[in-house]
Amino acid sequence: MRILVGMSGGVDSSVTALLLKEQGHDVIGAVMKIWSEEKHQRLAPSVKNNSCKDACYGPNEKEDIEEARKISEKIGIPFYVFDCSKEYEKIVLDNFKQEYLSGRTPNPCIRCNSLIKFDVLPFMAKKAGLEFDKFATGHYARVEFDEKTHRYILKRGINNQKDQSYFLYKLRQEQLANILMPLGGYEKTEIREIAKKHGLKVYDKPDSQDFFSGDYNELLEVKPKIGNIVDKTGKVLGTHQGIWNYTIGQRKGIGIAHTNPLYVIDLNKETNEVIVGEADDTFNKSLVAVDLNWVSIPGLDKEIHATAKVRSAQTPVEVTIKPVDNKVEVKFAHPQKSLTKGQSVVFYDGDILLGGGIINDVG
Repeated sequence: MRILVGMSGGVDSSVTALLLKEQGHDVIGAVMKIWSEEKHQRLAPSVKNNSCKDACYGPNEKEDIEEARKISEKIGIPFYVFDCSKEYEKIVLDNFKQEYLSGRTPNPCIRCNSLIKFDVLPFMAKKAGLEFDKFATGHYARVEFDEKTHRYILKRGINNQKDQSYFLYKLRQEQLANILMPLGGYEKTEIREIAKKHGLKVYDKPDSQDFFSGDYNELLEVKPKIGNIVDKTGKVLGTHQGIWNYTIGQRKGIGIAHTNPLYVIDLNKETNEVIVGEADDTFNKSLVAVDLNWVSIPGLDKEIHATAKVRSAQTPVEVTIKPVDNKVEVKFAHPQKSLTKGQSVVFYDGDILLGGGIINDVG
């Protein structure tokens, strides 16, 4: 089988290509270029000089591409680079900016996976004349076909701490039909050992921690907009330079002296206010999610009990999911801390990812 592997210069995608090559497949390495030097030529020197080593989006991209090229040569596979920067800006960065300026906190990695990495990249490869049967990545998740339902299902990786299924809930059936994720049944330590055994220098390379390690204001490209920091009653406690500088649950950097620690509990775009409260105010019992994508099931027509994650590293917690028109109401068995509008809630039945959506309201 001829397989295109999305590479990044990291250990996971490198071992993915290696394993598939050892299995006898005809493997092709491909990198998507998403950083635009032209767009960011006016970045502050502090950001330009930031190596962004723990981020997938940044000026260090050239180093990662070169690393992926060397790894492909060592493995013995052809290597291609596809410029997806314009699509990335339009699909990911514009949405990132719009959401932050609206007082919401988006997850650009989720949007990038479904619309760029698993969509634009293989499309551009085929457009360039490359023929391949499957597209593979180094994600820690599993794709299987259910003969009973005739649907592709997405499952968590076997290592709960490294499971990346949360970031993949936007994938569609037609995408899953053409995807391979060879690392879903491995532990991270095993992958590093395989890389070390085969002489891949990236065997101890740190994992990416964020999509961009510079100052988000450089991407938002906005001027300060002074507003008030208020408590739940509307009492003014201080001022801020822009609601986009804050996230729900934030404690540090608020800059207000108070008897008890204060946390950001809401952001109001209409009044340009940052609302703060104490620790107990950060907990919520429910949420409403929109922009739903059902993966392993066709959808919901009745209330169900399942588990859910509101952040990637979270252990799934018990929830009740009720469909209402084109959204769902989610009630948690136990109050959850810092539910954030714009972030994603992802639903599971055991190891099977049912689907997910964008948090639009919390209660």
